[in-house]
Amino acid sequence: KLGGFNTIVASSPRMAKEVLKTHDLSFLNRPIIQATKILCYDNSALVFSQYGDSWRQMRKIFVLELLSTKRVRSFQPIRQDEGSRLVSLIKESVGKSIDLSEKIKLYTTSMVARAAFGKVNDAGVTFLKLVTEAAEVAEGFDPADMFPSYKFLNVFFNSRSNLLKIHGKTDMILEEMIDEHIKSHQMGKKANGENGEEDVIDILLSIKDSGDLGISHWMNNVKALIFDMFSAGTETSSATVEWAMTELMKNPSVMRKAQDEVRQAFKGKKTIDESDLEELKYLKLVVKEVLRLHPFAPLLVPRECREACQIDGYDIPVKTRVFVNVWAIGRDEKYWKDPESFIPERFEDNSLDFTGNNFEYLPFGCGRRICPGMTFGLANVHLVLALLLYHFNWKLPPGVNDIDMAERPGLGASKKHGLVLVPSFYQPSF
Repeated sequence: KLGGFNTIVASSPRMAKEVLKTHDLSFLNRPIIQATKILCYDNSALVFSQYGDSWRQMRKIFVLELLSTKRVRSFQPIRQDEGSRLVSLIKESVGKSIDLSEKIKLYTTSMVARAAFGKVNDAGVTFLKLVTEAAEVAEGFDPADMFPSYKFLNVFFNSRSNLLKIHGKTDMILEEMIDEHIKSHQMGKKANGENGEEDVIDILLSIKDSGDLGISHWMNNVKALIFDMFSAGTETSSATVEWAMTELMKNPSVMRKAQDEVRQAFKGKKTIDESDLEELKYLKLVVKEVLRLHPFAPLLVPRECREACQIDGYDIPVKTRVFVNVWAIGRDEKYWKDPESFIPERFEDNSLDFTGNNFEYLPFGCGRRICPGMTFGLANVHLVLALLLYHFNWKLPPGVNDIDMAERPGLGASKKHGLVLVPSFYQPSF
């Protein structure tokens, strides 16, 4: 038991397959927890909504309209623009110690803000800060979620009050952003991105106007989808790049190999064009290895049993909470040689990918609940990592001999302490 709930943890590929494939339909619900109920409009967001018609419709919109491969490509100018800003920002601090984690997060939050809102203004900056604050509150241990019948726990721990305050502020900003877009659409302006492209709110309004939204309370669902994008899309991408740079610094031979590949592929160019990233085979192996050792959600997002079933001879009752320990699976000696070592080459001659077809490698989950933002996130990770390796050489600050590998506790395992490095600018020969 975890608090007042039956709980199981699947920590092997065989058990993960039982939960995520064989009995997938039995485990499609999410536990109802206070934070997501308040912040995500009564669990209207895709990640935490309950399985059913509304969830299917929301997922369809997410997969086919918001974050399809074609749509992710349409955000390329934003990624390129924000990538150039990141490089310029780091160039200002060449030779000095910088918190690279902060710089990476600034890129991802600005990129997601422009994709969702069309621009980054004061309201957008405030919203980003509130999402970060909400994540910190939500990821903390809340006894009220473990023992929901004990209402007095909310009084002692105050998390509900804090969450309601944050939600009130984020809701007001989202309402203003959506109203602004509605007025633009009424005036005939259907694309509100800085470069003339549709942003996420534009897309959702167009779907609503066409009558294809198919869900009630559409305003709250739109807000929930946007909150989903920010809470899931910013932290996951930035944490992956952060861990990648950490592992590269700790493994100089891998750093040299990745850097040589990037600089050879873009030799003679002032910067990196995203359309040419397909050439970077080794860099993509690096990202795969990072996600094996440092999956952003080490236990994935918890599931809840909606239909009683039997797994490995054990009866699993309804409402049982289920975690899949992809962190442990990714370090299982039965499937990975020298599992604690950072060896991107291990992915060279195998077919393991991110699609969830191989149960020894599940950084994004699998099945109906696989992460719908995978393509969007990886596009950000590959570009930012390539830019950091192409434009700069990196070293530890004076007097620092190693990097702290501690993880921050919570649903997402980002680094506990920021990655502080000293950049020097690399001048490519033309």
